[in-house]
Amino acid sequence: MAEFLQFLVSGLTVGAVYALVALGFTLIYNASDVVNFAQGEFVMLGGMVTVFASAAGVPLPLAALIAIGVAVAVGLLLYWCAIAPARGASAVSLIIITIGASILLRGAAQIVFDKQFHKLPAFSGDAPVDLFGAAVQPQSFWVLGGTAVIVLLLYLFMERTLLGKAVVATAANRLAARLVGINTSTVMALAFGGSAAIGAVAGILITPITLTSYDVGTLLALKGFAAAMLGGMGNPLGAVAGGLLLGLLEAFGAGYLSSTYKDAFAFLVILGVLFAAPQGLFGRRGVDRV
Repeated sequence: MAEFLQFLVSGLTVGAVYALVALGFTLIYNASDVVNFAQGEFVMLGGMVTVFASAAGVPLPLAALIAIGVAVAVGLLLYWCAIAPARGASAVSLIIITIGASILLRGAAQIVFDKQFHKLPAFSGDAPVDLFGAAVQPQSFWVLGGTAVIVLLLYLFMERTLLGKAVVATAANRLAARLVGINTSTVMALAFGGSAAIGAVAGILITPITLTSYDVGTLLALKGFAAAMLGGMGNPLGAVAGGLLLGLLEAFGAGYLSSTYKDAFAFLVILGVLFAAPQGLFGRRGVDRV
């Protein structure tokens, strides 16, 4: 039982990070129909900027806010300098642009930071918490709680604010949104900035557990994309569910089969799901934008 709980908590912790990355993918995809493969670099920026700002003597909470601000600025620059000028380009062209942006950000991170691995101190200490025999790191609760808060805030923003409803309207039909006076360019820029902030928060929360470096974003972007596809691309709740499910698949696959093949095991399961249900587990078979 203790072993099962250990794998469960580990899977949910990692899955919560995948969920946040997948949520960033979904937010941008809904607003602009762009699959942003630079999403993982926002996670990297969140962790790396916080580490270096903290090492420079900035208090950790302020360093985290600076990291989120930097990530948002980079997300907005990505939209205004790369995505907006290519408006009307094919989906493949936009994907190539985001992959190029990812490579550029990794290269810049090597120059601005370094190539070493870095770690932040755990927010509540390193002493493990005993949970029915399983040793759980206190940082895991920060990751899970932070993810829950972000999902709740995003839901309230989308459902209870005028700007959030503008995002929903743009996602439903961009032309109709423009016709009723919504500035869709601003909404899409907001989506890029918001997804960057979500990615940065994920990086800040997970760095005390998994370390960070200039190139951690690549695998996280792939895992986040897989989670978004697994849950149903364009479905925010599906993205969260897909991320958690992917984390659980990895944890139990590594624990009961072999850690060597944990990535392959998870992706094989995802491929099986997508072959059976291309729309994902929680997606709709067809989407009519009206």
